[in-house]
Amino acid sequence: MTECNQNEFTFAPHFSRQVSARFSERLLSTEGGALLLRETDRKIGLLSRVRKCFCDYRNPIFIEHELGELLAQRIYGLALGYEDLNDHEELRRDPLLALMAGKRKLEEPLAGKSTLNRLELTPADSPLEDRYHKITYSSAALDALLVDLFLESYAQAPRQIVLDLDVTDTPLYGQQEARFFHGYYNEYCYLPLYIFCDEHLLCARQRASNQDASAGCREEVESIVQQIRQRWPKVRIILRADSGFCREELMSWCEQNRVDYVLGLARNSRLQRKIAPAMGEAKQEHERTGQAARVFTEFSYRTRKSWNRSRRVVAKAEYLDKGENPRFVVTSLPVESCAPAALYEKTYCARGEMENRIKEQLSLFADRMSTESLRANQLRLYFSSLAYVLIHALRRLALAGTEWAQAQVPTIRLRLLKIATEVQLSVRRIRVSFSHAYPWKNIFATAWVALRG
Repeated sequence: MTECNQNEFTFAPHFSRQVSARFSERLLSTEGGALLLRETDRKIGLLSRVRKCFCDYRNPIFIEHELGELLAQRIYGLALGYEDLNDHEELRRDPLLALMAGKRKLEEPLAGKSTLNRLELTPADSPLEDRYHKITYSSAALDALLVDLFLESYAQAPRQIVLDLDVTDTPLYGQQEARFFHGYYNEYCYLPLYIFCDEHLLCARQRASNQDASAGCREEVESIVQQIRQRWPKVRIILRADSGFCREELMSWCEQNRVDYVLGLARNSRLQRKIAPAMGEAKQEHERTGQAARVFTEFSYRTRKSWNRSRRVVAKAEYLDKGENPRFVVTSLPVESCAPAALYEKTYCARGEMENRIKEQLSLFADRMSTESLRANQLRLYFSSLAYVLIHALRRLALAGTEWAQAQVPTIRLRLLKIATEVQLSVRRIRVSFSHAYPWKNIFATAWVALRG
């Protein structure tokens, strides 16, 4: 790489004015808005509790970078848009990142890529025999923390909550553990499971793709529901997912544990015969108006082998220009509480919002799974999930009532967190100066007031 020794760089003039640039010797950073993330963390106590989910077996005498600093550096880095550990070779000298990581002496560099990588490479068994990899984590503790943060976001117990389940694909390009080819996605991939309640992330489980989409979801839901009901014993819980989760094991568990469900049901010839009269009505309406026509109906249905009982099925008989477009939903909700049209259009279709939550996960690099072991890639997924929790808390606590109250993670990062700033260090003070030309000063001030209140 070319070594830069030049002090000033001259560019094409702007009319009669000369244009030149130089590298300043002052401490500058592009992460000025990240101070709001630091205040958000102090509000919800995220990083201090993440620290308790890890065990550090290193000899304290030789520790240069504390465990809390490593975790904060990694999570803040993802939130600020730095996807690779290689980025930290330069970020380790950023004074604001050092401030957020809790480094006592900001002049000293943070951990480099090799040190941070040791967080991911520690095996599940005892690390005491390993010379380098001596920091391990508890999946159960991190899972419980995600649910605790969700529970604490409510001032009082809600009457009803809806848990959304979905999976996505994480493409793999190496020889990672549990790497398999998935025919539907037509690639080698992982198949992570996500569980959300509105915008709150409750579960992010990394899984191999050589299994059904619903594999393990009953255990995940059972653990989450048990933790929720310890705090909110009377809350009504509804489980919502597409047809990939419509399995007897999950529905039977819900029926036995006072959990309602609204699940997509894959079409088949028996179901289509049952809605033939309704589809005929929809076709006639389409021919009369020339517009898409919907007719909703419901009936009791039981599969020939897989279900152990009959269940309520709501059907949408829809006729479009291209022809029939039937959809089916199986539910435990009674007729008197939810009519067919409302159940499908308002309750079931609302699950589409979860697609935006998964996109936000990807914008926080939840698909960067290049580490060799599944356990290490699960930790990477946890880091991305915790970065999401932090930014969502900023959106929920600081941006409510502003024009960015529903902004996506990339928008918040670009407009609110990536602010050029100058950092001045003295014995008693750390002064951060923003540009007067920053266009969203009012929203920044509103967020600061909300977090400091």
